[in-house]
Amino acid sequence: MQRAIPKRVRPLAIVFLVLSAWAAGVYGDALDGVLEVRSAYVNIDKGVFLLHARVEYPVNPLIRSALRDGVTLSFDLDTRVERERRLWFNASIVELTLRRELMYHAVSDRYVVRDVKTGQQENFPTLDDALTYLGRIDSWPILVEPQLNGGNYLISVRAGVRRGRLPASLRALFFWTDDFRRVSEWYSWSLPV
Repeated sequence: MQRAIPKRVRPLAIVFLVLSAWAAGVYGDALDGVLEVRSAYVNIDKGVFLLHARVEYPVNPLIRSALRDGVTLSFDLDTRVERERRLWFNASIVELTLRRELMYHAVSDRYVVRDVKTGQQENFPTLDDALTYLGRIDSWPILVEPQLNGGNYLISVRAGVRRGRLPASLRALFFWTDDFRRVSEWYSWSLPV
């Protein structure tokens, strides 16, 4: 036995469905585009392994619109170092994530990149400048020499973008979804020590 929806609730339900469909259409495809680790390598400075990487992040009008509407995007760079083994699974030595957030500051008309761990911020006049900064990782310490015992090591890097904080007005529309996330393929190379 089905119950009928009261007439006074129908317009509210229709408005909610229309707004939900609009929000999913606008923000659901915002991460379309290239997301790729273009290059990565490490160098050793005084026993510390420093990671250098170049990442291309997606940029499109939907990302601009989402940021201007108050959405914060989180950019993660996952790094793992494993000791290669011949007859068994690789042994994990270290797994690290560099987390940064990108938001738009409407008053200053600037894009702000904030390092989640240190709280350090950088401001940029354009979204392209901010994404270029986010895609350039230089001298990030990931490992120290005493952690390695010789042999071959596999270093892997991947980039990810996900929705961070939402303004209160959008939180009500997106309470059911958490799929605003993309990750690149792993970029891996072998490092003999």
